[in-house]
Amino acid sequence: MINLGEIMKKIILILFFITVVICVTNKQSQILIPDDSIRFRVIANSNSIEDQSLKMEIKKEVEKELNRLMATANSKEEAEKLIQDSLPLIQNVVNNYHVDFEMNYGMNEFPEKEYKGITYDAGKYESLVITLGSGLGENWWCVMFPPLCLLEAEETDLDNVEYQFFVKNVLDKYLS
Repeated sequence: MINLGEIMKKIILILFFITVVICVTNKQSQILIPDDSIRFRVIANSNSIEDQSLKMEIKKEVEKELNRLMATANSKEEAEKLIQDSLPLIQNVVNNYHVDFEMNYGMNEFPEKEYKGITYDAGKYESLVITLGSGLGENWWCVMFPPLCLLEAEETDLDNVEYQFFVKNVLDKYLS
């Protein structure tokens, strides 16, 4: 004879275990980027193919300069000074595209982003933001200090666990 009470106990135990695993996984994925990081964001004029393509071209060229700069920064203070001193250079890079834009380095609003199983919370963050045209299109952003922008280009074949481990190692290097 089937004991329904035993079956229900097993089902409840399994559901409890699944719930705990989901809660632990979600909590871990939201604590990886420190509050004192510096972000880089480019907002497209619109979502047209041309505007999105232009956004990515500009992002690529500005990112080259930022990566070069951040390679020498050993602290947030050094990174801030390098960025401040290089704003005219960055402005010249964007000027080469002959597009209306605004550039702001300071505290800027960011939307929530989920990438490779990690959720980055919305909020105001220290950042360099380049807004192209009317700024009504999709945006792209990353963390330039600690230097996590490089990850997107380098880790295309990494799975979520390897990505999270790599991000943790980079953060540990710059925050310890």
